[in-house]
Amino acid sequence: MSDLVRPRVVFSRCLGFDRCRYNGQTILDPVAEEIKPFVEAVTVCPEVAIGLGVPRPPIRLVKRGDAVRLYQPETQLDITDRMDAFCEEFLGGLAAVDGFVLKYRSPSCGPSQVKVYHSTQPNAGHEKGSGAFATAVLDRFGDLAVEDEGRLRNFDIRQHFLTKLFALARLRNVERDPSVGRLVTFHARHKLLLMAYNQTEMRAMGRIVANPDRRPVSDLLRDYRAHLAKALSRAPRRTSAINVLMHGFGYVSDELTSREKRFFLDALDQYRAKRVPLGSPLSVLRSWILRFGVDYLEDQVYFEPFPAELVEVLDSGKGRSLG
Repeated sequence: MSDLVRPRVVFSRCLGFDRCRYNGQTILDPVAEEIKPFVEAVTVCPEVAIGLGVPRPPIRLVKRGDAVRLYQPETQLDITDRMDAFCEEFLGGLAAVDGFVLKYRSPSCGPSQVKVYHSTQPNAGHEKGSGAFATAVLDRFGDLAVEDEGRLRNFDIRQHFLTKLFALARLRNVERDPSVGRLVTFHARHKLLLMAYNQTEMRAMGRIVANPDRRPVSDLLRDYRAHLAKALSRAPRRTSAINVLMHGFGYVSDELTSREKRFFLDALDQYRAKRVPLGSPLSVLRSWILRFGVDYLEDQVYFEPFPAELVEVLDSGKGRSLG
């Protein structure tokens, strides 16, 4: 039961918002298009913002010693300083956001897998790095949900991104109208989600929420957010998800027949063997939670961490794993 929350997301503007790519085109990416109706979008095209036209000669990252510079080879322009100034102005003035969806492999926006050339020559060798704008995003907002549209076509990466994005948005709602009670409720409803992601951080967050020293709520939220970001920094392991499902199974097992129990445990074995997605045993357990009216589990975000409509976006050929 995901809350009615709209994360605030910064998109690369070329992802279906405007024809601002270097070649004057836009990209109608299916994943980005599915996400847009559920979020508040903020758009940016750093290349247009620093005065490059549409269309425009391509730019590239070039490694010079230990530094990476941003060039437009056709014009021989070094636009590094202009880009740095824009990043500082735009990101420094950005209102609270929960995540970024940036352009895959872009020399300005790509968070990873961007070619960093050894020179401006046409056939120069290259290594992989991050785009100039994306590097600034990761430096300043690395705790948020940051991905590119290419990687989001992978099922597991997308699940993790959306889970983190909507969790951060729900916490931001608490921060807008802060109280210890609202933070306690947030933590209670995210208990199984945090158990799946990082139990060490979950316990640390529980100590913050308990607030034995009666600290101000602003201090609690600051520390809680830092631990939440750390807890959600990596997708949960398969074994952790199984442990959480078995924990939930304990609430309903006494009401089940032996055949139903075997069916569920077989589904867990199939998930453990990577033959079915997590959604298979999770859906079975959720149906029993509703059937038997287990209020505690019904209230857990874990069973619907983001809107169910976003689950069905098609995968790319890159498979379902995070590897």
